[in-house]
Amino acid sequence: MESPAIIDLPAEAKTLPTLEASYKARDVEGFLDLHFYRKVGFQLALLCSRLRMTPAQVTLCGGAFGIAAGHLYYYRDLRLNLLGLCLHIICNALDNADGQLARLTNTGSRAGRILDSLSDHVVFVGIYLHLVLRCLAAGASPAIWLLAFAAGLSHALQGGFADYARTAYLFLAAGRSRADVDSSSRLRADYEQLHWRREPWQKFLLRTYLNFTLSQEMVSPSLMHLRAAAWRAFPSTIPAALQAEYRTAARPLFQWIGRLMTNTRMLILFLVLILDHPAWYFVVEVTFLNLVLAYCLMRQNQLCARLLPEIQNFAQ
Repeated sequence: MESPAIIDLPAEAKTLPTLEASYKARDVEGFLDLHFYRKVGFQLALLCSRLRMTPAQVTLCGGAFGIAAGHLYYYRDLRLNLLGLCLHIICNALDNADGQLARLTNTGSRAGRILDSLSDHVVFVGIYLHLVLRCLAAGASPAIWLLAFAAGLSHALQGGFADYARTAYLFLAAGRSRADVDSSSRLRADYEQLHWRREPWQKFLLRTYLNFTLSQEMVSPSLMHLRAAAWRAFPSTIPAALQAEYRTAARPLFQWIGRLMTNTRMLILFLVLILDHPAWYFVVEVTFLNLVLAYCLMRQNQLCARLLPEIQNFAQ
């Protein structure tokens, strides 16, 4: 990946437009993201650009902080746990900064998105592992492994749906580039063009991303069909009227989809560590957050069922 262009610090009067340019879209950003993480990430993105860091390097730095945070969650010492939460916040800020840096310097790529997703998964695998080990050290039953596995699977499905819904919104309602929209069929075609001997790392990353995309399509087939229909019907841009209709219908849903993202899990982690009941984190994952996922899927399916005939009629 090429080194990003250096960004000059903007004048005070131009700071807001530049900050806005680093957002995906306000409609899909949570309150904490808009008012904390995006602002901090923006400053980090400017700093990283001056240091000639690439988005991938920022992603790896964030992953390192996240892995360290997970380790500190193992100890039954509230001071270390709070230090871990601080490192986790830094991890999240860098996770915002890598995408903002990519958008500000126009260096975004599929490889960067894959690495970012892989880093997020590695961080949470580390957190889950350390929470399980902490529970076992405190005398929990080995059945905690099963609970943690169910929570991890739930987490993957919830996060995958949230990411898929957000990407679809950016494509259908915010006019974002078709280059950011991936499907399993296109990924599979690109994957088969790579060779393990010549491009092992690229093929591994694409295989991982293909599996992730397949799981997203499995969880939300109606949204997959809607995206595919829009892709075929509108080769250039989505008509403004359809964008507005999708935006109006989908925007309220993101108040619930936001509960399936990282900020909610950070709050849950904070509470269970304060109370010294880490197993409760897994329980919340498989109960409350799965109920939120089911509700979001129901609402999303209703929306897709209403709009799909409109898109199909337009294509005819």
